[in-house]
Amino acid sequence: MNGWVGTILRVDLAAKTIKKEPLNLKDARDYVGGRGLGTKYFCDEVDPKVEPLSPENKLIFMSGPLTGTGAASAGRYEVVAKAPLTGTIGAANSGGYFGPELKYAGYDGIIFENSSDSPVYLYINDDIVEIRDANNLWGKTVNEATDMLNGECGESFKVSCIGPTGENGCLFSGIINDKHRAAGRGGLGAVMGSKKLKALAVRGTGSVNVARPEKFMDAIVDARAKLKAHPVGGAGLPAYGSNVLVNIINESGGLPVSNWRDGAYFPDAAAIGGESLAEKYLVKNKGCFGCSISCARVTRVPDGPFKSSGEGPEYEAAWAYGADCGVSDLAAICKANFLCNEYGMDPITLGSTIACAMELSEMGAIPESDIGFKLKFGDPQAIVDLTEAVGKNEGFGKILALGSYRLAEKYGHPELSMSVKKQEMPAYDARAIQGIGLEYATSNRGGCHVRGYVISPEVLGVPFKVDPLVTEGKAGLLKLFQDLTALIDSLGICLFTTFGLGLPEIASQYREAIGSNESDEEILLKGERIWNLEKHFNIAAGVEKDTLPPRLLREKLPEGAAEGRVSELYEMLSEYYELRGWDNEGVPTPDKVEALGIKL
Repeated sequence: MNGWVGTILRVDLAAKTIKKEPLNLKDARDYVGGRGLGTKYFCDEVDPKVEPLSPENKLIFMSGPLTGTGAASAGRYEVVAKAPLTGTIGAANSGGYFGPELKYAGYDGIIFENSSDSPVYLYINDDIVEIRDANNLWGKTVNEATDMLNGECGESFKVSCIGPTGENGCLFSGIINDKHRAAGRGGLGAVMGSKKLKALAVRGTGSVNVARPEKFMDAIVDARAKLKAHPVGGAGLPAYGSNVLVNIINESGGLPVSNWRDGAYFPDAAAIGGESLAEKYLVKNKGCFGCSISCARVTRVPDGPFKSSGEGPEYEAAWAYGADCGVSDLAAICKANFLCNEYGMDPITLGSTIACAMELSEMGAIPESDIGFKLKFGDPQAIVDLTEAVGKNEGFGKILALGSYRLAEKYGHPELSMSVKKQEMPAYDARAIQGIGLEYATSNRGGCHVRGYVISPEVLGVPFKVDPLVTEGKAGLLKLFQDLTALIDSLGICLFTTFGLGLPEIASQYREAIGSNESDEEILLKGERIWNLEKHFNIAAGVEKDTLPPRLLREKLPEGAAEGRVSELYEMLSEYYELRGWDNEGVPTPDKVEALGIKL
């Protein structure tokens, strides 16, 4: 077998049984791997109405056919389950070294069923697979649990685990591998915690075969050369990481400030951007498996009240704890981000939830007694203290652990949650960048930028520049980006490879790896098939319709490049549905389902 390794592990945590079954190769060819194949297995086996934290919700780890190969940045894997935060199909993507190690052990994926009655972890050492006791690991942070497992199993084992927030049911807890890489959005860590599954420890000594090694190497060399030559993939990201975007997005007038209330320009942006991070706290760059970009930041705050060390913050975390909370203290932002890694939670949602709490507090909607102190925008100590409170499941942290939608609803103002389908939107204001608003509204996992990153053309000019303020053409552009991203997530390569690579380079690596003669268009169609399957699940699950928070549709930006603008979502949405072959309510038509070969 080429690309795929041919085996799926099925683990029943209640019965404590492990079965090895052959990969469904037809589904693998139709849905690729990673996000697509994980979603296909999940949709075939799980009722869309399942309660996310019930034993009936399955948890699927799935690699892609390029994961662990020499393809450019091919270190990704996907975790799929029904997401507790949103109720949508949850698929969270992570890098590092865990995904390739799973392939080298001989497994394309793992399907976890039911729930254990006590804490366990899964031990994989090539052919040896065991469910082991994890009582000693329960309650430990990500770093502590990882170190303990490396001590028990061996330093060569790659570990993916949850922190205390996953154990405690925090609705935005993530699954962390290699200590700092996260399948971070939607709360899949809480699903893992509900199953009493603390961790996976994996060691593999095998390899991944490819069909046409010489042509595959030619495709890799071409891809890596184009990445190196690109101004973003070859220069900007290696130099400053994703946080290079702070100043770029701020200058475009698209950086949301103070829970999106105070416009989209932050006067202190330079203090929290990638350039400042490199100057003050950067220790070194770091990359995932097979990466030529090395965008990760190993950082250290050497002294002061926020002394800490770890990795990050990435752009989204720097914005969520920074501009969105009105905070310009980079040391505090670093500390809060490090705590998110340690406790295992999504900094986009938590930073945004704290920002929502700040607005609610300032308007008097949250009694000071509920929080324990006077909460206001611009308080660096507050972002650290509240992050710790969520991590330790203490006091007001228990309410913040539900996310901004449930927080704002509890205090009578659900409209102040800057979320879509109950997931917090990331760091790009849809009033200033029209296409990204359409992406937020239509994303199959709630407010998300990495399911269709039209920031590339709208702001960065990659692969070409379009006007961020116009709506014309955005529906077609977004559909293309969404379908391509579904393919990328399923192949097991990093989305950042699109800063240099397009469909021809991506499809070429896939073709030579598995031995396919499919055209670029036929390969891209797999991404469209995945997108439509996800949409069908969400409709059956009763997920709310595609829209944006009222603030973005009604409140005009007060200043900046997009002064006076609101999101013109509905000018784009009907065209988007038409291009997708969906009806006026956003439901895929029977003809579209049949044309894509989706079996429901």
